[in-house]
Amino acid sequence: MAYLDLKFLHIVGATVLLGTGIGIAFFMVMAHRSKDAAVIAGVAKIVVIADFVFTATAVVAQPITGILLAYAQNYPLTTSWIVASLALYVFVGLWWLPVVYFQIRIRDLAAKAVADNTPLPPDYYGYYRIWFAFGFPAFVSVLLILWLMIARPELW
Repeated sequence: MAYLDLKFLHIVGATVLLGTGIGIAFFMVMAHRSKDAAVIAGVAKIVVIADFVFTATAVVAQPITGILLAYAQNYPLTTSWIVASLALYVFVGLWWLPVVYFQIRIRDLAAKAVADNTPLPPDYYGYYRIWFAFGFPAFVSVLLILWLMIARPELW
């Protein structure tokens, strides 16, 4: 595969990760603010699907295209900005995996409230708060990875 093709795929993957993350966060926050269990259940259902279709695909593609790009440009994988990017990537994953779990729980609790015609249970609010809090370190880390990709600083 040609260098520009790899670079294109890598940039598209980074864009998908950032864009899907921001989009999911926006729609989940807006659904939560509606306080309508049916809205929350519907949005959370779509968000879970989007995370599996778009985010998970990009999560797999990013390290593959990134490593191939490093080899194509003769960057050792021990280059400081690459090591930092990979470490942050693992860090993002450690925050993202629980977020997916919380989204599934939020979806299920909201759907049950709709089916039972009851208010959202206290567990919903707990999961939402944790989901919201976990998004910040992951989002900031994705931004740092993008900066490292562009700036390629010598860190050590």
